[in-house]
Amino acid sequence: MTAARRWWIVCLLSLGMIIAYLDRANLSVALAARDFIHEFSLTDNDRGLMNSAFFWSYAFLQIPAGFVVDRFGVKIPYAIAFAFWSLISAATAGIGTVGHLLGLRFLLGCGEALVTPASLRWIRFHIGEEQRGLAVGVYMAGTKLGPAIGAPVAAFLIVHHGWRAMFVILGLGSLLWLVPWLILVKDDDRRLEAATRKQAGKPVPFSRLLRTRLTWGIVLGAFCYNYFVYFCMTWLPAYFAESRGLTLSKSGAFTGFSFAGMAVVATLAGYVADRMIARGADPVRTRKLFTIAGFLLASTELVGALAKSNDVALGFAIVSLSGLGLATANYWALTQTLMPGASIGVIAGVQNCAANLAGIVAPIVTGFLKDITGSYAAPMCAVGFLLIVGVAAYVFLVRAEYAPRELD
Repeated sequence: MTAARRWWIVCLLSLGMIIAYLDRANLSVALAARDFIHEFSLTDNDRGLMNSAFFWSYAFLQIPAGFVVDRFGVKIPYAIAFAFWSLISAATAGIGTVGHLLGLRFLLGCGEALVTPASLRWIRFHIGEEQRGLAVGVYMAGTKLGPAIGAPVAAFLIVHHGWRAMFVILGLGSLLWLVPWLILVKDDDRRLEAATRKQAGKPVPFSRLLRTRLTWGIVLGAFCYNYFVYFCMTWLPAYFAESRGLTLSKSGAFTGFSFAGMAVVATLAGYVADRMIARGADPVRTRKLFTIAGFLLASTELVGALAKSNDVALGFAIVSLSGLGLATANYWALTQTLMPGASIGVIAGVQNCAANLAGIVAPIVTGFLKDITGSYAAPMCAVGFLLIVGVAAYVFLVRAEYAPRELD
């Protein structure tokens, strides 16, 4: 496979992630629309529950999804999953009750569960260490461009066509992605894995992976990182509208701008780390420094949370989320550097399971804290606390000496 084709596929993986995040983030915009709230008589706790329903299935299917792509490869399972979740997203237009919405969001999570283990497995076996930070950065930029594009687009469609049309247009339009995927991608990752095993030895048993300090450091760091991300994805539009007085259109635009900044920083940080490593810097140390710096910059969201000025609050919302982009590519690439290659699908599943447990917890905890305090200050303080916990996880647990080794 030529280098150009590999990078086209990396971009296609990023586009797939944009679509996945667009389909999961569109509900948060609908939940900021007054007619949607009134139609279903939703409280703050209800909105938190609605935002978290997707993650009930998505988070807990990450490890099984990792086993699926390790066993059957990436190309065909991903194509099937993509078609399924796109149709489920479109079907959301037909809901009549809260129960219908909960059921479809649960099924959407089932379909999207495969996307991260499959994408990271493809990158692991097709992109070398010296370019992997950029590849993961481009791919993970999709996780930020999805909300960045999705929030304003969903807001536009809701304002001009209604929320039901929004789900149909975004869901069915996504199916076009399957055409280049089926044409460009080869079903070859299992062959490449077999060649890797001959050189590196037997894969590490799953039970042994779960007993290492490194795995638990990765799990804790992923949860803390994504608690902030999913707070922003599920509640930021409502925060801008309710606490800062923005219209739905402006709320979607500011949410999109915040995630766009994160996507740009994520890609640049992955590239810069790659260049440093290519010039002789230690890969583990370099990627850890970028990850920790990203967590620390993200914690500046507390400044905006406590500010009375709208300009200061909106500014730090953008700065903090963009700053977290320093960690985005590097904390995923660091996992691929430290963990055995033959187990990367299931390891990506474990890491993404932890990441998306935050998707269950963050919306519900935010709704609960807002309901009992009447403001967004307490939810944002919870975010700041967890970001500092994430720093501690990467300092003390994510260390090369704790990495498992493949068996001889």
